[in-house]
Amino acid sequence: MLFEQPQSTQVVEPPAPPARPQSGILKYILLAIAGVYIVASLYLLFDQRNRLAVMEQKQQAMETAQSELNNRIHATSTEFKQALSSEVGMTKAEIAQRAAELERQQKASAAKLSAAQSQQGQQLAAVNTEVSGVKTEVTSAKTDIQKTQTDLAATNAKLEHAMGDLGVQSGLIAHNSSELEMLKRKGERNYYDFTLAKNARTPVSTISLQLKKVDPKKSKFTLNVIADDKTIEKKDRTLLEPLQFYTGRDRMLYEVVVFSADKNSIKGYLSTPKGAPTPVTP
Repeated sequence: MLFEQPQSTQVVEPPAPPARPQSGILKYILLAIAGVYIVASLYLLFDQRNRLAVMEQKQQAMETAQSELNNRIHATSTEFKQALSSEVGMTKAEIAQRAAELERQQKASAAKLSAAQSQQGQQLAAVNTEVSGVKTEVTSAKTDIQKTQTDLAATNAKLEHAMGDLGVQSGLIAHNSSELEMLKRKGERNYYDFTLAKNARTPVSTISLQLKKVDPKKSKFTLNVIADDKTIEKKDRTLLEPLQFYTGRDRMLYEVVVFSADKNSIKGYLSTPKGAPTPVTP
């Protein structure tokens, strides 16, 4: 078997394009860039010179202002020193005047204080005199109180209990007006003193009393007690005998004691409990 050899193929290359003038274009570009750079540099240089001129003007203005400020400070310092010297002189004069015024006020205050101390001394002497007088009065009062206490003790000794005509133990009995005052001060009961004229109806506290008969020689009497619209006869009673009766809604025990009698009248008192009704004053 015969094999056929492959035929060789030849590659035909296309013709090369003509060369472009690249070096010329690049040259123009570089020239343009250099031109822009030169223009920009000239502009920046011109701008920097303008700025430098402005800064120099500002610096000169600042130096001028600084010089004026220094002149003003110097002038102000001179004026201040002059004013301070004048003010110090005035202050010294004012201090001297103020010191003189304070000295005058101090002397016036010392004079017032001396006068006040003198017046207080006089008042203190007067008060001491009054205190001495009060001490004397207190001593006298103590003596009077002691005497009164002694008299009260003697009066208490004279006061006595008694059995009433209803058979109820009575309280202390007063024999006269002074002992009655003693009972009032003790305050154990209510006391109403009275003087009854013969046949006259006399209101005493919340009741009425009427003297019907009296025998001073035998120290006897008869009287009517009018209470609760009732009449209670106390017949032939004796002096210092507690005449007892019950009255009121609560049936409280009242007592009548007669301690003196004459031809047409008697004297004594009515004794009522502390909770008893009191007379209505008009």
